[in-house]
Amino acid sequence: GGEPLLQEDVYPLMQGLIDRGRTVLLETGGHRSTARVPHAVITILDVKCPGSGESAKNDWSNLERLRVHDEVKFVIKDRGDYEYARDVIARHQLVSRVAAIHVSPVHGVMHPRILSEWVLADKLPVRVQLQLHKYIWDSATRGV
Repeated sequence: GGEPLLQEDVYPLMQGLIDRGRTVLLETGGHRSTARVPHAVITILDVKCPGSGESAKNDWSNLERLRVHDEVKFVIKDRGDYEYARDVIARHQLVSRVAAIHVSPVHGVMHPRILSEWVLADKLPVRVQLQLHKYIWDSATRGV
């Protein structure tokens, strides 16, 4: 419990954890710059697809800063989102630049089997993952 951290407070906190030998993972929506994230932090960059209505907010310079221990995630609503993700993966050569690429179907909208079939058909080297929090808690629950 306590006050939520302000954005500028996060960077020294992450570095302090690293200095104490901790592994730090930062999942970010991709709209804020990762320029100040300490090198040892594993960044999981959520690239917003058009179906989210937030793709215009992507900070594309974040993709340039990705390191081999980082990961990228796309949440897929439809075929257009899948093709968008596939294009971003190819254009930014993500397969050779990051530790993992995740694609998740939008819960209750995109059937996981359909997304999996597209991935298999294209031999796309990504991990299909379900948004488990949508299965554990009510799908409208926020902050979990």
